[in-house]
Amino acid sequence: MGKTGAFLQHDRRDPGYRPVQERLSDFRSVDRILSPEETREQASRCMDCGTPFCHAYGCGLGNPVPEINDMVFRGQWDQALKLLLSTNNFPEFTARLCPALCEAACVLEPGGAAATNRQIELSVIEHGFAAGAAGPFPPKTRTGRKVAVIGSGPSGLAAADTLNKAGCDVVVYERQANPGGILRYGIPDFKLEKWVVERRVRLMEQEGVTFETRVNVGSDISVSYLKMKFDALVIAIGAGIPRDLKIPGRELSGIHFAMEYLIQQNKRVSGEPLGDGREIHARGKKVVIIGGGDTGSDCLGTALRQRARDVTQLEIMPEPGAERCSTTPWPEWPLKLRKSHAHREGGRRAWSTTALSFEGAEGRVQKINCTKVRWERPAPDAPAVCTYEPGTETALDADLVLLAMGFTGPDAGGIAGPLPVELDARGLIKTDENNMTAVPGVFAAGDAARGQSLVVWAIGEGRKAAEGVLRYLGK
Repeated sequence: MGKTGAFLQHDRRDPGYRPVQERLSDFRSVDRILSPEETREQASRCMDCGTPFCHAYGCGLGNPVPEINDMVFRGQWDQALKLLLSTNNFPEFTARLCPALCEAACVLEPGGAAATNRQIELSVIEHGFAAGAAGPFPPKTRTGRKVAVIGSGPSGLAAADTLNKAGCDVVVYERQANPGGILRYGIPDFKLEKWVVERRVRLMEQEGVTFETRVNVGSDISVSYLKMKFDALVIAIGAGIPRDLKIPGRELSGIHFAMEYLIQQNKRVSGEPLGDGREIHARGKKVVIIGGGDTGSDCLGTALRQRARDVTQLEIMPEPGAERCSTTPWPEWPLKLRKSHAHREGGRRAWSTTALSFEGAEGRVQKINCTKVRWERPAPDAPAVCTYEPGTETALDADLVLLAMGFTGPDAGGIAGPLPVELDARGLIKTDENNMTAVPGVFAAGDAARGQSLVVWAIGEGRKAAEGVLRYLGK
């Protein structure tokens, strides 16, 4: 497997990012990519370890990482691509967006030198597209079965792709103007340029998938009609209801959910109309982002590119240490301080800080009143709770506030009611071991059933739902 002892001869090498000032001047991808020769060298570092935790523990799709790396090291690019596509429908998405759970589980990771699996995956799929080896691969026969997929995010696309390759006739319904869901409208171009999404959608169309856009299922077309027309339905609408912050002053203008802001900028880059809502832009403004996760980082990178005057990101959790925390031992995903490319571009982070109220004038926000919090466990086995720290109150000037505190569940009202499917206590769609809802022939996948999660899990859920559909249809 790989080259014996190569991990001792070659250091881990990440491609890094384009220079800060260069990438702040546009919305193109920030990432560089290794050359084929560099990729093969990095692939040689993969060890012939007894238990490949990257595959068995780390990867949500079960990618056979060591075998793929070995093929790349030996220059067997086509074989590596075939093996990768056998477990992952869209490596071009995961290689750009996944935080690389496989690398956190790598046997080399405790020494800080995990194999560069994500970069190798990106090289494999891009080499495949360049060589014409990535498709199209339409099914040789059709089963005559028809399946509708509601939603075209990573989970819906994965379900559609898997079902189509099995010979089903698949129609994907998307309420936006273009397919892709959060890949197209939620994730900024500097992380995922939209030609990558468009390329995959075109390939799926060539393979036989039909996309119906600007169709809001539940209002433009009834679920009952789809249930009659198709042999099975897959609900893959994501978990798009944002978590709100109900504190005094929330009604002031200038306070927006993060996704409203990000969708607008993605539409600007793509040349699409912004819609009827009020334009949200950070140019010349003092911006405060409430929430320290990936969405908050996306807002930070976007605000900096829009030439915000100042950007502060509030995070209620305490600042992690630079090294792996003892509560998340290898091969678990480590709790430690992470800096996205956006954090290296500007702005500042305020840890252990929460907002108490908003203040403004003439109906517009001008200030956020904040305080520091302390996290403590009332008992060793009890969850940590936070309390305000007296005397730490402060105020931040703010012209634009972006709420990036995650999502609570799917907006399933127009679908769940007419069917009706069952929702759990969190408002997620209940499914069984085959991802089927309480309604026979109706399945749910991705964040709509799982809750907000990573792209790798969304694709895995879409594949699993498609397998459930095929079992239901007896194929």
